[in-house]
Amino acid sequence: MAPSICSVRLRPTWACKCWGSLLWALLLAPLAVGLLGVLIERLFLRHLYQVEPVYGLLLTFGIALIAEGIMHSLFGSSGKSYPVPALLQGGFNLGFMVLPIYRAWWCWPRHRMRMTWFLIERTRLGAMLRAHRERPVGASIRINVPLMVMCTYGAGVALAALAGVLAAPVIQVSPLMGSSLVIVVFAVVVIGGMGSIVGAIVSGLVLDS
Repeated sequence: MAPSICSVRLRPTWACKCWGSLLWALLLAPLAVGLLGVLIERLFLRHLYQVEPVYGLLLTFGIALIAEGIMHSLFGSSGKSYPVPALLQGGFNLGFMVLPIYRAWWCWPRHRMRMTWFLIERTRLGAMLRAHRERPVGASIRINVPLMVMCTYGAGVALAALAGVLAAPVIQVSPLMGSSLVIVVFAVVVIGGMGSIVGAIVSGLVLDS
């Protein structure tokens, strides 16, 4: 929600003719929101790692409601449009449907799911990330568990910011645009299994169909 609104506010007058503003938003929004996620993790979430995960869920949900209220007071409740860049306007006629060019281009970030799965399941860094679940094990092999958790959380928040910017030209940008996704995302995680990237992808595709 916040990255999408910021991309609208940062849009220059020539945004309808080129996609420079969208590229800047794709670069800056994940960086800024990722740093904000790191700050939230350091100030609040790290104190809840020894209790039930539901407390972290409630905390982040409360922070999201606060952010939603701030955006509502700053920008109002009416939605704002973000034009599709001129280079990505139009569509492909596939015979049975017309596929918008922007939506076709929008599919490339979905490779992030494969990259994320490969990173976690097939690399040394992924092994270190999985080791943080058992803090004594992580400490025994000299892994800086707090730093690893902080970086992982910041990266996840940055990916969410990237998704928000990409969604801006597709759906109307408003402070409430993320509210309808909270229950769906929670269901995807629960059905797919906590900690399972493949399960989350499969459950997301099933719920979306």
